[in-house]
Amino acid sequence: VLAAVRAVIRTPLEAFRPSGEIHIRRPDKLPLLPHRRSNTPKSGLKVLYQTGFSEEDLPDCRARQVCSKVDLYDSTQPWIERKCRCLGHRPCSSDLSDDDNHTLADKTTLYKTCDPVKRLPKCRYFKDAAWIIYSFPDSNATQQIVNCHCPKQSVTYLLRKLPYTTPSGQPGNQYQFGCSPQSRLRCSRKEPCKLFSARRRHEQIDEVNASTICQCPRDHTCPKHHTEPGVLPGVTYVAEDIRTYHGYCLPDPPPETYRFVGDKD
Repeated sequence: VLAAVRAVIRTPLEAFRPSGEIHIRRPDKLPLLPHRRSNTPKSGLKVLYQTGFSEEDLPDCRARQVCSKVDLYDSTQPWIERKCRCLGHRPCSSDLSDDDNHTLADKTTLYKTCDPVKRLPKCRYFKDAAWIIYSFPDSNATQQIVNCHCPKQSVTYLLRKLPYTTPSGQPGNQYQFGCSPQSRLRCSRKEPCKLFSARRRHEQIDEVNASTICQCPRDHTCPKHHTEPGVLPGVTYVAEDIRTYHGYCLPDPPPETYRFVGDKD
């Protein structure tokens, strides 16, 4: 009889719901939702042009050149920089995902190419240049030429810097970026876990590069954004308008405790 009475008694929150809708599930038992591609409307993205102010002002892309750069560092305000126009009136992808077969992902940046990236060979760690960035001082522009794609779970780094002469005869530089496995070194005490460098590109847009230096110890987390707690300002380079920040490991917050209706104290 007592068991039958307990089956009828409802807790206060359940009393206003039909019996068929009562499903008490603990947070650690909830199913994981499948990942979906971002449906952010492209019309809401901020678009910058490396040359001029419209598509007509952009030069034609060279073979294996990056046509657009998508910056996802600030998830609330992604932006795109258009660099060149694909030949044959082909559109340059502006998708916010990296599964369109025209994207090379590096940290929080998506590099879009006119040709499918599946045709690219795989880079070797510390040897091959995944891409080369050519600077053009006379036009204050750059060209990024892709040679190969980095293996999964790797990051790029500056492999070497070499001088070269631009087609107009001006001295310039080429920056070759190689592939490296992600660092698994543990951070020592008072050592920064991440280095941020920020450069103002627009009145409301900062181009931020975040480089992981080491892994935080257990029960600690490294900041993901240069405005989060645990980040201190570093050196400022006035001539290049670049600001640096150092991120330090912080203890994880204590786990939240859940109480369910009907649980005993």
